[in-house]
Amino acid sequence: MGALWKWMGGILLAGSVSACSPGGAGNGSVRDTLLVSDSAAAFADSTRLAPMHPDTARPDGTVQRDTAFIAPSAAVDTRNVAPADLVAFSRTLLGTPYVYGSTNPKVGFDCSGFITYVFNHFGISVPRSSIDFTPVGRDVDTADARPGDLILFTGTNHLERHVGHMGIVVGREGGAMQFIHSTSGKAMGVTITPLNEYYVRRFVRVARVF
Repeated sequence: MGALWKWMGGILLAGSVSACSPGGAGNGSVRDTLLVSDSAAAFADSTRLAPMHPDTARPDGTVQRDTAFIAPSAAVDTRNVAPADLVAFSRTLLGTPYVYGSTNPKVGFDCSGFITYVFNHFGISVPRSSIDFTPVGRDVDTADARPGDLILFTGTNHLERHVGHMGIVVGREGGAMQFIHSTSGKAMGVTITPLNEYYVRRFVRVARVF
């Protein structure tokens, strides 16, 4: 059953959501133990916070953006790198352990450290902290997301609507969008996860930088 997300008094509220279509991996029992903010120094400067916005979760697990609340975008110079190459490289890092504040694959990554390392490998400069990705790229609907897009989430408290976690879209499986990220949850490292009900509650935006 779908749900309409409502913006009330600065808080995003939602009813019951079935985030994945049949064959998707998500369900209401999915839980993670991500830090409230999964990125080093994410809240060091509160002036960087941008107002978040309501979205509509569709029955098929996609999320309809309310474009009236989208902040101005900030461009990333992707240097003519093919998104498929970036995704392929990101997959070589699967299993790298989660280490807060690190961008070193020999040690581990936090969520934005993983993103930073992958993009920097191709000479692409990106923000170091997940919250600084809030205005980056062009907003796209989840139904139109494609490999190489960035997907941004809140921290574990989804009522705190600033960005606290992120990953890279790698494709779809069984109808569910899949993204690669470094999580401090059960996987404790770089893993591929579906956009299941748990992450739909924390969803902020999909950003296209390519």
